[in-house]
Amino acid sequence: MANEQQLSKLQDRIDNLETKLAFQDDIIEQLNREIAVHHEQLSDVNEQLRLIGQRVKDMNTTAVGRLEDETPPPHY
Repeated sequence: MANEQQLSKLQDRIDNLETKLAFQDDIIEQLNREIAVHHEQLSDVNEQLRLIGQRVKDMNTTAVGRLEDETPPPHY
């Protein structure tokens, strides 16, 4: 009788551990999917930032020339 109770307790513990493991596996899979989504979004943001930086750089070189290259105003 005592042996059956020990086996029953061990089976209950194993069942409990299997349930927890299945839950953890599910959570890990969900987290992996979220990380993949965030990684993709971060890549998109980095690309947009790179393009903005390039535009700013292009604007600085084309819109404003060096002061020495500017012709003086007509009243000089």
